Amino acid sequence: MKYSVGLSGAGVRKKSPITLLLLGSLLVVIISVIIIWYEEKNLQTIEYKELSGPIPNPLMGLAPWATMSETEQPFTLVYVDLTWREIEPREGVYDFDTFENQQQLARWREERKRVVFRFVADVPGNDTHLDIPDWLYEKINGSGVYYDNEYGKGFSPDYSNPIFVEYHNRIIKALGDKYGKDGFFAYIELGSLGHWGEWHTHPGSTPLPSEDIRNLFVLQYVEAFPGTHLLMRRPFSIAQKLDLGLYNDMTADFTETSTWLDWIENGGEYLPQEVHGLSPMPNGWQKAPIGGEQAPPLSDEEVYEVNLGQTLQLIKESHTTFIGPEGPYNVERGGSLQNGINQILAVIGYRIYLDYVLMPRWVNFGSDIQIKITFSNSGIAPIYYNWPTKAYVFNNKGNPVVSQNIDLDLRKILPGELYNVSFDLPIGDLENAKYTIGIAIIDPIDGQPALKLANVNNRPDLIQEIGSFEINWYLSNHLGLTQLKDSD
Repeated sequence: MKYSVGLSGAGVRKKSPITLLLLGSLLVVIISVIIIWYEEKNLQTIEYKELSGPIPNPLMGLAPWATMSETEQPFTLVYVDLTWREIEPREGVYDFDTFENQQQLARWREERKRVVFRFVADVPGNDTHLDIPDWLYEKINGSGVYYDNEYGKGFSPDYSNPIFVEYHNRIIKALGDKYGKDGFFAYIELGSLGHWGEWHTHPGSTPLPSEDIRNLFVLQYVEAFPGTHLLMRRPFSIAQKLDLGLYNDMTADFTETSTWLDWIENGGEYLPQEVHGLSPMPNGWQKAPIGGEQAPPLSDEEVYEVNLGQTLQLIKESHTTFIGPEGPYNVERGGSLQNGINQILAVIGYRIYLDYVLMPRWVNFGSDIQIKITFSNSGIAPIYYNWPTKAYVFNNKGNPVVSQNIDLDLRKILPGELYNVSFDLPIGDLENAKYTIGIAIIDPIDGQPALKLANVNNRPDLIQEIGSFEINWYLSNHLGLTQLKDSD
């Protein structure tokens, strides 16, 4: 006997549209749960600890005299000053060779140092002398004053003399053409005017010119060194308008520095006829550097031992990036003052470090990898130049197989704030294996890693390892790839 069952018989039932819809929805939910589970499992958060102690990084710290042969303390800056008489002995003839040899500029360039520079026209000394060239003295018909006072002896030119202003523009342009192109001269302290180029003169010397004429000198520097940070001795109105830096040549002196900080906070009088000659710049340090030398009257013992707490507080309130040329560079390393010096050097300038990194553990074969880095800065200042940042992918032998610049503005990593950057690295051509990611801040002069982040690092080449991932064909094709979300 044969039996047959029709399609509409009791043995087979059609599922209703509602049932199919419910099953489909359930399937979507299950897949979504699996995807969420996988994304959470695949995404790794790598946290880092900050290093303690001083880190001799570029563009900050001590700035000893460039003429020094050896120093006890580490440094990455050197201080160079130059009189007009030295550089232009004859009109239009610039003696760069003698200047560079005396200041050892070839040595410092090779050692990857940077220069703090000041051009001066009047340096008080023990004997009557000129710091401007004889030919210039003749052109201005001796316009100025020979002085002999508590500062010393010298000649104070008439800075408002139009011939002096004109020839000053020529020499600053020549200096800018020579040293204002590649960043080797990192900070220019606006000198030129006053004793030691500090924009003040002793009573009985030639008074400084009015603000409109002084601003001509500033604009000459701005034009000659367009990519270089310029620093002024006081927060003049033009410094506030142009976001210039400042320098305090009485660093660590409580009375003098307190007055200087009050100028920065509130502005004030510069000359009796300029009641508002100084402008408030309380947040100026966020855009331009603060420097200056250790107050010459103070001993190293006073600064780094007896009054160490006071020194630290003044340094912090000033947001100091460098100290020089006077400073503790020749204090015995490891001696009784080393602890105090280390405390200062651990605070000064920037201290950029990795806070945490988000990146996947596994990456889809043939795809890019997405990485998110959070930086922090425990220093008292940012870094003021946006040096390139490069990311690397290393194979299991430690060799780079991918490198790429990151769109990151170092200048925006301010103290006390978190700074996030996300980027993709092209790894589509890499084979299944485990890889390591690294990042480095690059010196734009030589193209090599140059800045040590304040994190533990296993590499000796200043490339900071940030984590590892694996390209896995099986996982990739069965589970998919995590993509970082655009969220903080």
